[in-house]
Amino acid sequence: MAEPLSICHLNGSLLPLREARISPLDRSFLFGDGIYEVILVRAGRARRLPANLARLAHSLAELRIRNPHTPEQWTELVGQLIAANGGGDLSVYLQVSRGAEFGRNHAPLPLIAPLVFGFCSPLAAPSPEVLQRGVACITATDTRWARCDIKSVALLANVLLRQQAVEAGANETILLRDGFLTEASAASVCVIIAGEIRTPPNCSQLLPGTTRSLIEELADRNQIARRTMPVSERELRGADEVWLSAATRGVVAVTSIDAQQVGTGTPGPLWRRMYQLVEDYWRA
Repeated sequence: MAEPLSICHLNGSLLPLREARISPLDRSFLFGDGIYEVILVRAGRARRLPANLARLAHSLAELRIRNPHTPEQWTELVGQLIAANGGGDLSVYLQVSRGAEFGRNHAPLPLIAPLVFGFCSPLAAPSPEVLQRGVACITATDTRWARCDIKSVALLANVLLRQQAVEAGANETILLRDGFLTEASAASVCVIIAGEIRTPPNCSQLLPGTTRSLIEELADRNQIARRTMPVSERELRGADEVWLSAATRGVVAVTSIDAQQVGTGTPGPLWRRMYQLVEDYWRA
């Protein structure tokens, strides 16, 4: 992973990232009591920002953290971060903590001022090997908490599940709960069966992906069949194609799951079409 860029935002100020400091009593440090968002930037412009800000507002509301900014203020903040780091193709990470008090109390304290932090990272394009061969994944039981629709900074379960993939020499861990697909440790999952894109319904067990929603919009615009429906483990393993989608990865073809090839074992024709549709959308 590339090093982050040099300028960050911390509570209303732009400053060098290496100089940023927060209190060790901040609740995101003590309890994981905070939320985050990752925003795609192409050619110096934040893309799908309203969807990101809506998801950020949902996460804050569900944790009963006061949203410190209006959508217009968030948009200005993101624009300042992009400009301060030179524009181009980036991702912007935003984090809002409930804040800090002098002590450690389990009960949330609504009068604490939220802490806002943000920084940028270069956006890495998929390698020619990934585009040509796709990626390998493993599966695991979804051991995360029951409110995955909240983009919480408490990501220990996701970290451990992703580590399983690393130790298996795979790219990602696809998660199963009670015999059905939820998502991956850090991506949404699309399953293609007989030319139809199938995605699990948004619910408390998975995060509504902004790139997944773009895929669904582009499918509708281009007369590609799709359905939102529960996807069983059997359907996942027997699919013609499987895709991962995330803001920082785009749309990636999965060509093996648990060392068994998906479809022909190469990126499929519908993935190639969707990948081009997504790239064309970003360039438009």
